[in-house]
Amino acid sequence: MATSRKIKLFLSNNWGIFAVIIFLGFILFAPIYALSKVDSYQRVYLVSWLSTMGLQATVHSVIFVTCLWWLQYRGGFSKLSIKRIKNQFVNVRWDDVIGIDEAKQESWEVVQLIKDRARLLKIGGKILRGLLLVGPPGCGKTMLARAIATESNVPFLSMSASGFVEVYVGVGASRVRQLFKNARKLAYAYGACIVFIDELDAIARRRVFSGSGGSEETNSTQNQLLAEMDGLKDKDHNVIVIGATNAVEDILDSALLRPGRFDRRVYVDVPGLEGREKLFHHYLKKIKHDPALDIGRLARKTVYKSPADIEGIIKEAALISIRNKKDVVDMSDMSEAIERIDMGIKRKRKMTDREREMTAYHETGHLVVLCELHPTDDVFKASIILRRETLGVVYHQPREEIFTHDRDRLMAEIKVALGGYVAEKVKFSVTSSGVQSDFQKAMAVAHNMVWRFGMSDANMLGDYTVIPAGQLSDNVKEKLNSETSKIIQQCMIEVEGLFKKEWGLVEIFAKELLKKEELEYDEIEKIFADYRKTHPRKKEG
Repeated sequence: MATSRKIKLFLSNNWGIFAVIIFLGFILFAPIYALSKVDSYQRVYLVSWLSTMGLQATVHSVIFVTCLWWLQYRGGFSKLSIKRIKNQFVNVRWDDVIGIDEAKQESWEVVQLIKDRARLLKIGGKILRGLLLVGPPGCGKTMLARAIATESNVPFLSMSASGFVEVYVGVGASRVRQLFKNARKLAYAYGACIVFIDELDAIARRRVFSGSGGSEETNSTQNQLLAEMDGLKDKDHNVIVIGATNAVEDILDSALLRPGRFDRRVYVDVPGLEGREKLFHHYLKKIKHDPALDIGRLARKTVYKSPADIEGIIKEAALISIRNKKDVVDMSDMSEAIERIDMGIKRKRKMTDREREMTAYHETGHLVVLCELHPTDDVFKASIILRRETLGVVYHQPREEIFTHDRDRLMAEIKVALGGYVAEKVKFSVTSSGVQSDFQKAMAVAHNMVWRFGMSDANMLGDYTVIPAGQLSDNVKEKLNSETSKIIQQCMIEVEGLFKKEWGLVEIFAKELLKKEELEYDEIEKIFADYRKTHPRKKEG
């Protein structure tokens, strides 16, 4: 049964070729047969006269038939450059998808529905029409779609949504029809077919009825996609559409998201701590690396990183190791790779001695406040080497994923931002222009706390940014700005108090930075531990 269906599919896809071959055979042998029926003199005359004419007619006929066939049956200008990706080339096993366990669990049900369609129909359930994968870039949406196809063992058609739309009106809708026509043929022959449309938002945004050519073409493309997924025709064909997008669902057209089209939505988010550890183990197997690599620390340093980011870090670390003529990738290579991606490449420009000293105390100010007052972050590196547009940097990350920010954490962010300014002021009695970006951050956080989050001491609740500026009274604006300034001053006083008690620690770190230019996590921890042996933290109260 399956073989006969595949033969029918082959004949259906290639009947035009057979027709052309038969036609060419006819025009080649018909004149020969006709000439064989006349006498020799007439035969020689006709052959000499028609020899070139026949060749020309044949060439012209072939060109005409080829053009007609291309325009009529191969899509012409609307031809869709798509080929079926065979399972051996998809070749993404379920176990290869790492770090997105929740999305995998949701998607596994889709695999089961594809495999056991008959059982679903027997109990009266409806066939799954579409699966929408939503999430940040690089989190594994495409890989998950390929894994679904591999596990389901069905044909897999893949293309980008931007490939549907062209400058010619009607091309997009024609390409959608052609794609689903191919998918239905494959589903008929193999029992099911998966259509994967990447970057779906290119044709799935809310329709705009402006009358312009561009919007009308996009609308017609989307309308055709809606019609193909509607389920009103070809219900017997088991075609599943998987769409992937980085955009939020709010910008997608609601007609696409209703039941019967994209029935299920799966959010593919960045991995958590455990997921990142698994990803590091997985990708490190592909390169030679030091067995003593601290995978846990690497996972903590890469909070909010996607699987693609982690793969990129390991590739960068391998290049750094080769550049340094090492046989294996070690922890220093991994750390440098993360820092190159997050903070930029080290620059060789030299600072003056004065700038260098001020930068060391500035970064030490951030460092000490982070270690002493920040409730959630760990410091992994302090540096006074130029990177991008900065003279120095303190690299820190949360110990775990944080999705909301309470008042304590926001206040700590302000204190850390002010730490560099206060350290410069205490040490040199003057400050530098390097505090500008710190002030911008501190002011932005304090402004949001008062204007948007209702965190002022004056109990001014509400998000005042939603009210047009002209509708806020001068008295309300003055109170809000006063509360913002009050938060900044309160944080400044706490940082000054910390430095009065722990200035010796600031001096130690600043001198180490001036000496080494960079301090790693272990060095920072050791300096703190040694300092606390001789300067134990005093208990308050």
